Amino acid sequence: MSHAPETHVITEVRGRVGCITLNRPKALNALSLGMIRDITAALLSWRDDAHVLAVAIRGTGKEGPFGAFCAGGDIRFFHQAALSGNPELEDFFTEEYALNHLIHTYPKPYIALMDGICMGGGMGISQGASLRIVTERSKIAMPETGIGLFPDVGGGYFLSRCTGRTGEYLALTGLVLGGTEALTVGLADALMDSGRLTGLWDSLGQTPYESSEAVERWCRNHVQKAPARAAWPLADIDRVFGLDSVGAMVKALEGGQGDWARDTAALLRKRSPLMLNVVLEQVRRARGMGLADELRMERDLVRRCFHLRPGAASETVEGIRALAVDKDHQPRWNPERIEDVGPDLVEPFFVSPWPVSAHPLRALGH
Repeated sequence: MSHAPETHVITEVRGRVGCITLNRPKALNALSLGMIRDITAALLSWRDDAHVLAVAIRGTGKEGPFGAFCAGGDIRFFHQAALSGNPELEDFFTEEYALNHLIHTYPKPYIALMDGICMGGGMGISQGASLRIVTERSKIAMPETGIGLFPDVGGGYFLSRCTGRTGEYLALTGLVLGGTEALTVGLADALMDSGRLTGLWDSLGQTPYESSEAVERWCRNHVQKAPARAAWPLADIDRVFGLDSVGAMVKALEGGQGDWARDTAALLRKRSPLMLNVVLEQVRRARGMGLADELRMERDLVRRCFHLRPGAASETVEGIRALAVDKDHQPRWNPERIEDVGPDLVEPFFVSPWPVSAHPLRALGH
């Protein structure tokens, strides 16, 4: 369905299942605007096709059966587009968030095989699935604070609904989870041995399903029945990440005992102080919001990330520069310290740049 010489999204109906393969392995299946459009077009056509009972999505690559699922959005594109004023940057986020909403509200089973790396934009196209399957190879994260961004693609919505205060913890630290950890906090539904994935995928097109529910039931038959739960310091997470501010959290961690407190404090000190405060506010607000309103808030936020302080002055552009462009891993955050961020710097992120009637996502949920 793509016009590019290399098809980065392969869509096919196999038997009675719509199958999507992300096919950009050199970029760990990071999403481009063209890929977002191809996935959206396939889902819209299958939504109204009575022959298609369910949808399944996977990644591809050399490692493991399905390589990486999806490493996120194409951050180098974000960097170039922000510095050059490319209007496709606006289209990317509007269309990506609309796709996230489409998946969350899809009327047919949508089965995400989250093998390998599944981060950022990859979470956006998997967390709305009716069945989220992880494996022992899964690396699950919303690592946006590492590049001066916030957990978008509905991240505020799904992280705020994780166990206890793990949503704040994961949003602020960007911690990478294994499959059993993702299950434990509510970011996955089932665990499968990666060695069984190819057999499951092949069987989707060969099994005579009588209903949509039968497809999902078939997939559930392949997963581990009682996977082990990960050991989490849940009491510590709730105690620290339930505090009122990022400053209070860091103070509690730096005054605490043990490896977890020390390592978590050190991790937060590396993140953008401004964006940590924005992210905490995002998650706290999102907990009381419906999906469409939360995605509209995120669309406001991402516009502010690139335009409140345009070009190289943006925390996000600087974060991407340090990680993916110059690769010096020395971002120059402004302000430099968590203690120097006041509400006056955070509040403008939550003022929509659009009137309600002109919001790019005004149609969501209607």
